[in-house]
Amino acid sequence: MSLRALSTAVTGMRAQQANVDVIANNIANVNTTGFKKVRARFEDLFYQQIRRAGGQALEGRVTPTGIEIGTGVRLAGTFRDFRSGSPFETRAPLDLFIDGEGFFQVRTFQNEIGYTRDGSFGLDAEGNIVTKDGFLMEPNAQVDLTTVIAIQISREGIIETIDQSGDRSQVGQIELVRFPNPGGLEARGDNILLETEASGPPATGTPGQDGFGTTMQGFVEESNVDIVEELVSLIAAQRAFEVNSNSIKVADQMWQVANTLRQ
Repeated sequence: MSLRALSTAVTGMRAQQANVDVIANNIANVNTTGFKKVRARFEDLFYQQIRRAGGQALEGRVTPTGIEIGTGVRLAGTFRDFRSGSPFETRAPLDLFIDGEGFFQVRTFQNEIGYTRDGSFGLDAEGNIVTKDGFLMEPNAQVDLTTVIAIQISREGIIETIDQSGDRSQVGQIELVRFPNPGGLEARGDNILLETEASGPPATGTPGQDGFGTTMQGFVEESNVDIVEELVSLIAAQRAFEVNSNSIKVADQMWQVANTLRQ
């Protein structure tokens, strides 16, 4: 067991620690509305070429295999799984579930446009439709709080109010967006994702048209985290961490034996 092996074991422990952190975050957000689970992706590091495959052997023959010794593993990136979660009925008039593809648009306090699958909306003091954190829905829709007694939202995203006389008024139209590469979106917390160069520009559309999902009033989207799957992955990551740490113990024992032989 060489110093190279020690370094390899250390990189393995670091990679599995990152894996545990990702899994723990998934488990922590199992009840977060609209949360999408994340997976860690790994790649092997460079190899020391002791003998190249296809090199010249005795009598002009070619070696069928080479000798390569790897130097460990590293975290290559994280992948967000955008498969839809299950609808959960709340019966709240401004809770919305996207049945299919798309994101809601909201305007943050930094005047940025954020994107979310969390359809837990409500009304602020001025009648604007806002998120739990007070971010305005985009495009904005405003309700007259003095006369409205009910709000109805169709599967096509049309927002209508019903006043005390029973008259209906359309006060807004929900627009959804999608991205060429949603995995490139940047998570900023508060159930908000931001556009990046990797995600590509957003394409806007109406619910139920051009492949966009429809809106379901009175429902929100549950997290797509499978708690059993995450616990199994957590155990596997812990065991991999332990095995890498045991490699360091074995290396130490081998060095002790080598030192004894020299004496």
